[in-house]
Amino acid sequence: MTVDVVTSAESLVAQRRVAGALRRRGLRPGDRLALVLPGSPGYLAVVLGALRSGMVPVPLDPGLTAYEREPLLAAVEPALTVTTSAELAGLLDGPPSDLAPVPLARPMHATSGTTGAPKAVWSGLLDEAAAELLVGEERELWELGRDDRHLVCSPLHHSAPLRFATGTLLAGGTVLLAGRFSAERFASAVAEARPTSTFCVPAHLQRLLAYAGSGVGLPSLRGLRLLAHAGAPCPPAVKARIHELVGEEHVVEFYGSTEGQLTACRGREWAARPGTVGRARPGRTLSVDPDGMVWCAVPPYARFSYWRDPARTADAWRATPDGPAFTVRDLGRLDDEGYLWLDGRREDLVISGGVNVHPAEVEAVLGGCPGVEDVAVFGVPDERWGQRVCAVVVGPVGEDALRSWAAERLAPAKRPKDVHRLAELPRTPTGKVRRLDLPAALGLSRR
Repeated sequence: MTVDVVTSAESLVAQRRVAGALRRRGLRPGDRLALVLPGSPGYLAVVLGALRSGMVPVPLDPGLTAYEREPLLAAVEPALTVTTSAELAGLLDGPPSDLAPVPLARPMHATSGTTGAPKAVWSGLLDEAAAELLVGEERELWELGRDDRHLVCSPLHHSAPLRFATGTLLAGGTVLLAGRFSAERFASAVAEARPTSTFCVPAHLQRLLAYAGSGVGLPSLRGLRLLAHAGAPCPPAVKARIHELVGEEHVVEFYGSTEGQLTACRGREWAARPGTVGRARPGRTLSVDPDGMVWCAVPPYARFSYWRDPARTADAWRATPDGPAFTVRDLGRLDDEGYLWLDGRREDLVISGGVNVHPAEVEAVLGGCPGVEDVAVFGVPDERWGQRVCAVVVGPVGEDALRSWAAERLAPAKRPKDVHRLAELPRTPTGKVRRLDLPAALGLSRR
């Protein structure tokens, strides 16, 4: 297979040409540059060349329909939109120009839209001192360095894959682009390109383990010093097996969103406290309000607003003793040592007979039942209870076995009243379950 190898030195040359091309086209600091095409070595150079010139890339999914894409483009008002490889190549052929030592902004991503219409996240421009702090925080947390060979598994228009890739290049390391994820492609890339780090979503890990169990097998993953994962809850059995394959000390789960990063949790911490997503990242403070909503106070360089939406921005922020804190409306609990457990989104909360039922809690229990390969829990209207708890499962588990498992481990209000089956759960490209799509997928939309 072909892996595109991007070295820091090669990318730097390309970034300088991008900076020159953008300036020649009249772009200025603060201008937005929309990228609507697949990831590539040139894509990374354009992102970094723009950011190190004070211009803000807006990475968009090239798979969006015109109906989805045009409102986003109209909202962010890009000074330039790149949609083809020829247009990208034109930006790689500018006169070399000076760059700031580090990015002076964060890319402007749109949220995934699992709870409504996507929102563009704007972090503004940073002065060089603040920009250095932002880059330094990532480099220190993930121990990025010149010896790193980072394997990209997810599309570069998503925030986490792009952040790891650009962070590796800024640290002097090498990035490996293996194309669209498949377990076979990942295995080949590990064997041939010898990565030292990678970022995956749990759906990738599940597919890797299925591939490993198919008789083909995986190459050794012990060469990875870091396997980071996030984007969705990771089934405990999957997590435990990945710990065995990679080494518990090298697997790190983190919790964050398009808006910002909140926690990091090394494998040993998770093994001692199964289910936690870890403690606050350095420089951040977590709190939970009386309604169970998680808030995170962040340094000035990590703050954001929703682009030209002051009402949504105001809803996302509040003052705390530790400084301004934001929420993405996730619900959770903190223990005495500051470890966080998530209970799901506020929008996902099911209130049945006056009892708050957190889908994430029920899913964690049902996911441990033998024969359950994947599971999602949601609510539907019910005349008697207000809402009825429903589960959709993937896997060969029998309904009686699942109900017995739930009866032993969950209070009556939390046990699913209805159990449905799908061959697979509808998910976003980053692995999040599209809960809003589940009733329609099961024919329940009119109930």
